[in-house]
Amino acid sequence: MNVIVNDTIEIAELLQLPKEVAIVSHRNPDGDAIGSSIAMAAFLRKHNHTVHIILPSEYPDIFGFLKGIDDIIIFDTEPEKSKEIIDKSSVVICLDFNSLERIDKLGRLIDDTDVQIVMIDHHIEPEPFYALAISRADVSSTCELVFNYIKDLDKVNMIDLEIGEAIMTGILTDTGSFRHNTNKGTYYVAGDLKARGVDDYYLQDKIFNSMNEKQLRLLGHCLVNRMEIIEEYRTGIIALNQKDYEEFDIKRGDTEGIVNYILMLKQMDVAIFVRQQPKIIKLSLRSKGDISVQAMARDHFGGGGHKNASGGYTYGSIGKVIRKIKEVLPDYVPKK
Repeated sequence: MNVIVNDTIEIAELLQLPKEVAIVSHRNPDGDAIGSSIAMAAFLRKHNHTVHIILPSEYPDIFGFLKGIDDIIIFDTEPEKSKEIIDKSSVVICLDFNSLERIDKLGRLIDDTDVQIVMIDHHIEPEPFYALAISRADVSSTCELVFNYIKDLDKVNMIDLEIGEAIMTGILTDTGSFRHNTNKGTYYVAGDLKARGVDDYYLQDKIFNSMNEKQLRLLGHCLVNRMEIIEEYRTGIIALNQKDYEEFDIKRGDTEGIVNYILMLKQMDVAIFVRQQPKIIKLSLRSKGDISVQAMARDHFGGGGHKNASGGYTYGSIGKVIRKIKEVLPDYVPKK
């Protein structure tokens, strides 16, 4: 259910005086998680707040160009420091996720602490773990919501290059370079940032043209050897097993964006990317038009996200998972 919550005034009042603030975002952070965190932190520091960003797990190397990224604390590698920051904070701002389960042990830590929790997020069906929130599933990205928060406070002139590049990064990645999840407000924000000197060509190059040789060869392997097309349901599936992970020495971020290549095929409406990891199988799902992969992820693979871009997870063998996908596919995708 898409419930709109807009506590902008109340959040601004909460943050009127300098405070210790912790900003957190989801595991396996993407451009929107990282960009919104950096932008919000930089904006709050301009108001003399003491701000720390904590992410549950490492971020992909491609975002290393962003100013302020080196100050991010990774919970997996620094749990004690993360706990110390949360304990000292009076406000925790949760960006780009709507359930504490998305941040694992860090979520339990926050839940056990007496802090004011603020959520800014654009996913549907938020869980009520927050005191105040800005929740809009009809907006492209959490970065767009952060920009709107700053704009609603009439403080857009405080958006410098660090904040602007971070916001644009989240918009570019969550919309696939404006190919999906856009609305007229998205283009307004992008235009405003460009007018302020944000170089979108530079950001596009940094984000989308930074593959190394291994990643390019892995992409080729996925398309040639691991892609299956189900024509009658206009669906493509790519599945990587543990042997693939070992052969290509796949690390965090190496598979980013591979799922999108399936939708480049003419008449493909659904793309599903399956990865076998040591204890779990993860799925990334993409779709076009009215087909809701969010519903499929929610109903069968313990996940969710957006109508046309979702993720999930399950257990078992790769073969079992693919059979499950094919079994439920007719419930969500009209037959050709």
